[in-house]
Amino acid sequence: MRKMPKTAELAPEIVSPPISRTFRVDELKEGEERTIEVNRAERETIAALLDLAALDRLNFAFCLHRRGQGRVALHGTLAAAVTQTCVVSLEPVESALDVPVEVEFWPIPMIDDLAAGPDEAASHGTLDWPEPIEGGKIDLGPVIYETLATALDPYPKREGVSFEWSEAGGAGAEPEQAEGPFAALKRLK
Repeated sequence: MRKMPKTAELAPEIVSPPISRTFRVDELKEGEERTIEVNRAERETIAALLDLAALDRLNFAFCLHRRGQGRVALHGTLAAAVTQTCVVSLEPVESALDVPVEVEFWPIPMIDDLAAGPDEAASHGTLDWPEPIEGGKIDLGPVIYETLATALDPYPKREGVSFEWSEAGGAGAEPEQAEGPFAALKRLK
């Protein structure tokens, strides 16, 4: 009889986030505004992970509000100066990001209860899955990284650059040849 693997053996390797900023929930004051400035080494690591040409600035301004049952709501803004590579010309594309962020942090037992529910988050009126409060602490590092990663343009294109297919054959080409790459495949038939 084959022995079933333990849960830890089934889980993929867990990689720590490239940035971590933990705060004790009981030390945070209601409505107090704070800012996290991401240092150069962390920005370089994040830029490498996200395949960015440069990440010159990354900061996160936020404030927390307590909710019932030990929950905490975060409202903030992520600001970044990013340089990506144009998908057409491979030239640098600079952009400034200013992204609003709203996240809720819940105690782990509440998240477990939510996961066990029939309709999960939809029945509780939450738009996004809550982040965990572990050992009385919250970590804003993953929030910063994930917000930046999802705010990036997946296909950055330098202004004025376009990708247009051109067929070899010049001005005397038949209309079928001027249709694009699928016309070339049709001619191969």
